[in-house]
Amino acid sequence: MAGKSDQSAGFWVDRPVLVTGCTGLLGSWLTEELVAQKASVVGIVRDGVPRSNLRRNGSFSRINVVRGDITDYDLVLRTINEYEVETVFHLAAQTIVSIANRNPLSTFDSNVRGTWNVLEASRLCPTVKRVVVASSDKAYGASKVLPYSEETRLEGKHPYDVSKSCADLITTSYAHTYDLPVAITRCGNLFGGGDLNFNRIIPGTIRSVLRDEKPIIRSDGKYIRDYFYVRDAVEAYLLLAERIEEEGVGGCAFNFSNEIRVNVLEITKLVIKAMGSDLEPVVLNQVSGEILEQSLSAERARKVLNWKPRFELEEGLKDAIAWYRDYFQELE
Repeated sequence: MAGKSDQSAGFWVDRPVLVTGCTGLLGSWLTEELVAQKASVVGIVRDGVPRSNLRRNGSFSRINVVRGDITDYDLVLRTINEYEVETVFHLAAQTIVSIANRNPLSTFDSNVRGTWNVLEASRLCPTVKRVVVASSDKAYGASKVLPYSEETRLEGKHPYDVSKSCADLITTSYAHTYDLPVAITRCGNLFGGGDLNFNRIIPGTIRSVLRDEKPIIRSDGKYIRDYFYVRDAVEAYLLLAERIEEEGVGGCAFNFSNEIRVNVLEITKLVIKAMGSDLEPVVLNQVSGEILEQSLSAERARKVLNWKPRFELEEGLKDAIAWYRDYFQELE
């Protein structure tokens, strides 16, 4: 990855790393980077995803794969023990808000039970030196004060938001009760090549434009979100893990954001413009059970970790569009 810090050079060589959710958007890019840095990576994979970015970038064949589900505590414990895992990146989750609203039990099972399974197994395995848990800006819930800081209360109201609030608080309890070397990430809406959930606005819009179809906006287009490029997220996760033993890092949560407020209609039009199209989106105004406005302050990450994003929003969109052009051409 361009722009790696000097601290990263050689840090991950031969380190045993577990990535849950390795076939997902963030997991596939993080795994690719860990493989490139010569880490010894194991991934827990529940479903076969033959078109995932993990397979497309060649990383799937270069890691140890455990078939199973993070809701299976014995499997998680066995994996961490048998592979003598030193670093855990816990990314696996049910991440689609509309699915959580339709089927909250499976979301709570994956996002809450899955998290405490990973934390408990990590607590019991003496090889584990660092754990990074993916929370979300959704864990904050709706707030009258924006942008969110890490001191903002966690007050999720809807199923997905509540699942992230719970997982976040459980993680904090393991840090403070058991001194588990864990840190929490809270990011906005991740985007980039490899996201195959096409009901999300950015990949869905790109696919529609490539098919010369009008993009669909499920909401009224006014929902404000914090869009964060996946390659910036990868660098943030690695940096956080590398620094976890430092004062003010372990046991803490960190917002990562480019700190740009964009509504759904604006991001849709940015994608359409970047693709050289004049298509007009169709606004359905059918969304309920979602937070209206969200934005994050990354001040703590800037000050404590000396972190900042490397990609402008438009640059990330350009890279994502290129990825999907290639992806769909390969399917023809």
